[in-house]
Amino acid sequence: MANSLPPGGAADAATRRDFLSLTTTAVAAVGVAAFAWPFIHSMNPAADTLAVASTEVDLAPIAEGMAITVMFRGKPVFVRHRTAEDIRLARETPLSALPDPQRDEDRVQKPEWLIMVGICTHLGCVPLGQRPSDNKGEFGGWFCPCHGSHYDTSGRIRRGPAPRNLEIPPYTFTSDTSIRIG
Repeated sequence: MANSLPPGGAADAATRRDFLSLTTTAVAAVGVAAFAWPFIHSMNPAADTLAVASTEVDLAPIAEGMAITVMFRGKPVFVRHRTAEDIRLARETPLSALPDPQRDEDRVQKPEWLIMVGICTHLGCVPLGQRPSDNKGEFGGWFCPCHGSHYDTSGRIRRGPAPRNLEIPPYTFTSDTSIRIG
């Protein structure tokens, strides 16, 4: 009778079967990884987003009482050169009058410069108040016409449905006349 096992017996057949199983599994794993990589890679931030990880702003051209809007990470950032009256009004407001109590001194690094994200904390609208002709609301700061939120000269919510003050982004003064946001 002829032996149906290959030369070397049952041990060689099992070793060969194990080798083929491991090889097939490894090739399948590499194939799945190669297929999934483009989808995983697509979740990384885009190059244009990484390029704006920080924004430099020259404050020198902004006259007292004026404001500009710059973009940072796809969001508008309001930069206002506050007047002595703006600062006085913000500092004299009692914390008990604020829905989201926060001292003006805690929202600014230099009293004359207010830097904040210009997105209403209610539903993400962009409030009015950057241009001299804009409605600045009842408290002289910003007004969101979509739902009626009023912010004061420190960007704190004073009236309306917004639950929080306008956000202060991370920023540093790189000189007396320039800042880096981010």
